[in-house]
Amino acid sequence: MGSRKRESALARKLTNQDVVKALHNDCPSSPRKMRLVADIIRGVEVDKALYILKYSKKDASNKLEKVLLSAMANWQSKNEGADIEEANLIVKEIFVDSARQLKRLRPAPQGRGYRIRKRSNHITLILGTKEN
Repeated sequence: MGSRKRESALARKLTNQDVVKALHNDCPSSPRKMRLVADIIRGVEVDKALYILKYSKKDASNKLEKVLLSAMANWQSKNEGADIEEANLIVKEIFVDSARQLKRLRPAPQGRGYRIRKRSNHITLILGTKEN
C-alpha cells in the first residue's frame, strides 16, 4: 500500500472512530409505516430513543428497538472499556429504504384480480457522539 493510500485510510478510520452502524434488511413492513417511527427518534439521545421505542404503540417500534440495541452493541464492541452512558451517543442518521415487494393477486368481482403488494424495507441506523 502506498503512503497516500495509507494516510487517507488512517484519516478515514479516525473520522469514523466514534460512528457505528447497524442494518436490518428485508424487514417485512411497509417503508411508509416504518418512517413514521424513524422520524421520531432521528437526532435523539440513545437512552431517550429507547424509551420512546419501548412505549410506542406502533409495531414498527419493536423492530427499530432491536436495530438500535444492535447499534449500541456494535459501539460497545468497537470501544471496549468505555461507558455507553458517558459517551453521549445520539441517533445521528436513520433512514428506511424500500426493499423487494411480493406481488400477489386477490380475487375480485366479475373475474378480475386485484393486485396486492406486500412491501418490505431496509433500515440503516448510524450512531454518533453529540458534538458540543
